[in-house]
Amino acid sequence: MTTCFWCDSPQVTVTRQTVYWELPDGLRAIKITGTPSISCAECGMVYQEEAVAEAIEDQLFLIDTTHLAKTITYEELMNEPRRLKRNYFR
Repeated sequence: MTTCFWCDSPQVTVTRQTVYWELPDGLRAIKITGTPSISCAECGMVYQEEAVAEAIEDQLFLIDTTHLAKTITYEELMNEPRRLKRNYFR
């Protein structure tokens, strides 16, 4: 059973939300729709679990971000072809 990272409440649901993420070069941010998220009914926080945040960060680091549109779905982002196999800096 998942509990809220912020308040430890068990009243959480898995949702898909829109998030905004800064690209690794720091020059712009993109809108990522349908991102796996956790929503807490008790404290109202909506957040991404660490594994999801790390997956997004790694993917943005490993792909060519110059051609990304301002808006992309989570699935489209994760399916972008990688330049490297993995993040060797982790």
